[in-house]
Parts: sequence; structure tokens; C-alpha cells
Amino acid sequence: MEFQGKTALITGGAVRLGRAIALALAEKGADIVIHYGNSEAAARELQDRLRATGVSSHRVQGDLTSEAACRTIMEQAIGAAGRLDILVNNAAAFHRDRLLSATEEGVLAEFWPNLFAPLFLIRAFATHCDHGRIVNMLDRRITAHDTACVPYMLAKKGLEELTHLAALELAPHFAVNAVAPGVLLPPPGKDAGYLKEHGGPVPLEYQCTEADISDAVLYLLGSDALTGQIIFVDGGKHLLGESTYG
Repeated sequence: MEFQGKTALITGGAVRLGRAIALALAEKGADIVIHYGNSEAAARELQDRLRATGVSSHRVQGDLTSEAACRTIMEQAIGAAGRLDILVNNAAAFHRDRLLSATEEGVLAEFWPNLFAPLFLIRAFATHCDHGRIVNMLDRRITAHDTACVPYMLAKKGLEELTHLAALELAPHFAVNAVAPGVLLPPPGKDAGYLKEHGGPVPLEYQCTEADISDAVLYLLGSDALTGQIIFVDGGKHLLGESTYG
């Protein structure tokens, strides 16, 4: 795929990793639709920056807590941009919650942004568009068993399987792949030292960056030969099978 003239919807695209992916796609010439929940100021700032680069940019606001909301986001994105070629399911939530303490509300709070919303957005994308590319953002934890965040683990492992199922069902018109980052950004209020202290061992002894993740996303979106693939961008940490970090 050539990115020039294509349009990408990035969920959670106003901040952190979503913002980095939006900027990377724009640098390649893609127009951007920024989805955001509560980060309106950041979405406006990013939109202004994207416009300054010469690409077209739009923003859509919406929560990711119902199928109807996901359909509306997709319809608004296509209505604003006129077309959609790429979907990056980047928006996510993470809370620590163990099996015996997890409530129904807590489980759903993890499942909606991390699994259900990507499912319904993929379905809406495939319904409204004839072809396209999809990248889901996973977590290197999917190879481990982190009992400190059971709902999150279940949701992300479900998204891994959804990636494979969607790749099969939507071929040949849609390619569906995923990126599984490792330790990348410190939690809000923490600095880079937090990652060094809590990140644990990494085989390559390398701290991955947002650019590393964006490069992997661009590679998957640009390839005509890949679907159902997951790229771990974590310095090899997933090979250790450790349950926790951070």
C-alpha cells in the first residue's frame, strides 16, 4: 500500500502512542482522522500540527462503550474524511484487577476499549468500505500469565484471537495484523526512570521507543503480503514469559 492519498482512523489518536502513529502516517502522506475520548485539547493541537504538514486531518469524539457508539465513530470518520483506508485500533485501558477482586463493572471497563470496541469498529469498517488495512495494538503480556490484571489479560488475548479470525474472514479485501509493544511509556506522573527500575530484564537490553512501534505499524500497513501477523516490539521480552512488569 502507498500511503499517499489514503486516510487512516486512529482510535485514541490524540495522545501518547496514538499520536506518534498519526504523525508517522502523516509523514508518509496519509490523511488522518483522530479519534479521542476526553483529550479534546490534545486532539486540536495534533490536528493543527498535521494540517501544517499539508495533510488533511479531522477529529471525531466518542466513547468506546457500545456497538452503537463504535458505528457512530466510523460513520463520522468516513463522513468527515470522505473515505477510509486504514483502521488502527490503538485506544486501550489498563487497570490492575485480580480474579477474586474483579467486579462485573471492572471487567467490562477493560473489555470494551480493549476487545469489544475493536471488534465492532472492524465490523463497521468492513461494512462501510470495500477494502482496507487494519492494525490492532496488543501487549507483549499476551505470551505470559499476569494474575495482577486478569480482565486486561483476557481482553488483550481475545484481541489477539480476533486479529487471526478477522484476517481469515475479511480476506482478500482486508488485511488484519497486530503490534504487541513491550515496556514503552511510563504511567502518567512517572518519568523514564520508572521504566528502568520496574521494567525488568530485556534480552536486547534496549528501551523501545514510540518510533519503533510506529515503524512496525507502517510496515504492516504497507505490506501487500501480510495478514494475521503479530509483531512483538519489546526487545525480546516476550520470550522470557514473565508475568509482570511496571
